[in-house]
Amino acid sequence: MFYYICSLIICFLDQASKACVKMLVAEGVSIPVVGRVVHITLVHNRGSAFGMFKGCSYLFAGITFGVVILISYFLAAKNKALNVYEKISLCFILGGACGNLIDRIRYGYVVDFIDFRVWPVFNLADSFITSGAVILIFSMFFKKER
Repeated sequence: MFYYICSLIICFLDQASKACVKMLVAEGVSIPVVGRVVHITLVHNRGSAFGMFKGCSYLFAGITFGVVILISYFLAAKNKALNVYEKISLCFILGGACGNLIDRIRYGYVVDFIDFRVWPVFNLADSFITSGAVILIFSMFFKKER
């Protein structure tokens, strides 16, 4: 139950941050936050990661929904078989996936706004998904056999 609550908090933080940016910044406008390094740039991402495969937003919504169901199953049914790092990683991925899924269902696109200028614009959900994937990979490589 704890990991589902964490996922909900991640999803809420993602949605709240996107709502704030949508209220304060027009699409395509860029506001420097930390010198020339970090900007807030509102982008409507109608594709997948890095804006690839534009126009397939509802296909990605379906895929994401499947991933949410699969991760929820693993957290519930395989809970005792998972170590804490695997649970945290799945919690991060679940929360981020739900945040982006909500965008795809509500708007038909994902709201991105974190801009480092040397990387495609992304959001908190993307950060949690990526962090969760990295934690999961490391956990699998360094998992001790029981």
